[in-house]
Amino acid sequence: MFYALSWFVVVALLALWSLAAWALNAVAVWTVSNVGALSGAASGAASGAGTIGLPDWLAPWVPPEIAQSVSQMLTGLGPVVDSLLQAAPALAGGVTVATWVVWGIGSALLLLLGAGVHLLIALWRRRGSGGSGPNASPSLAAG
Repeated sequence: MFYALSWFVVVALLALWSLAAWALNAVAVWTVSNVGALSGAASGAASGAGTIGLPDWLAPWVPPEIAQSVSQMLTGLGPVVDSLLQAAPALAGGVTVATWVVWGIGSALLLLLGAGVHLLIALWRRRGSGGSGPNASPSLAAG
């Protein structure tokens, strides 16, 4: 009975793990595939990166030279972000492969957990029946 219950729990966890992996893979592939459409928005944001100012509470504590150099650095990063967004749809296949690898490792760990629980139940039942029952007399007779 305990064996069936433990394996039922392992199978249920495996089903939940598979469902979670499938859902996260679907969301990740959809996001990576559609992020290229955001390229125009990113280039618009990059052109506006030069106008990014410091929060009012931080402005008195930061020298103007550092604020200006950070603003110029953000302006320089605009084309890099744009090129990454253009290349993102090509990463969708890699996301799927990574999902399958993580799912496989997690599934193997869940099956190992099931085998470990199975072994613990077997050891527990063997210890519990060792001192009482009809099999106790042959161990005394051997001595």
